[in-house]
Amino acid sequence: MRTWGGARKGAGRKPNGDRAGVSHLRRPVLAARFPAHVTLRMLPHVWNLRSRRSFRVFRTAIAAAAERFGMRVCAFSVQGNHLHLIVEAHDRVALSRGMKGLGVRLARGLNKLMGRSGPVLADRYHEHVLRSPSEVARAVSYVRRNREHHLGDRRDRLPAGYVDPYSSASPLHGIALPAPRTWLLARSTRARAEAVALGATMPEPGSPPPRSPLLGVRPVRA
Repeated sequence: MRTWGGARKGAGRKPNGDRAGVSHLRRPVLAARFPAHVTLRMLPHVWNLRSRRSFRVFRTAIAAAAERFGMRVCAFSVQGNHLHLIVEAHDRVALSRGMKGLGVRLARGLNKLMGRSGPVLADRYHEHVLRSPSEVARAVSYVRRNREHHLGDRRDRLPAGYVDPYSSASPLHGIALPAPRTWLLARSTRARAEAVALGATMPEPGSPPPRSPLLGVRPVRA
């Protein structure tokens, strides 16, 4: 009977905190034709991201980093302590550089807001490569409606037609996001836009866009 070697219960690096971190194994290959769902978590001391002051920091950071280093942020959802992003990138290196740039901008802005210094991000970003139309549609829906997911049984309290103002689903966030270029994400975006248009009431030509209750600015027209 062997008494050495193999996996041992309790062996290995322990999580830094209450939850296991993102694996440090080599990330999967990301081809330019595939979008990805990226999650970025904050440390416990970081203020609630779903506040006007924190969202202004996010807005500034995402506006500067939404299309840099070969990465494009096409959709987002801001929750209390983490972000969900739908991104496109030329390759894994471009995604890594783009997310690093976004993380640096978030850290600088949030630290300035909180009057402190030091780390802000809890771990490396988590990515899930989206390789099929159904996978893309599920991920986009999950990100755009992530607030409802977190509310769980309390989602019934939301008004009919609720749109999360802290997500790219809202027309009031005032952030000019780049248009998707991958066939998978562009197809999903067009399909959703056509479905919404079938039951939407179109504004009168030349009418001004609504003012954002979050930012006090008019959103940029597409």
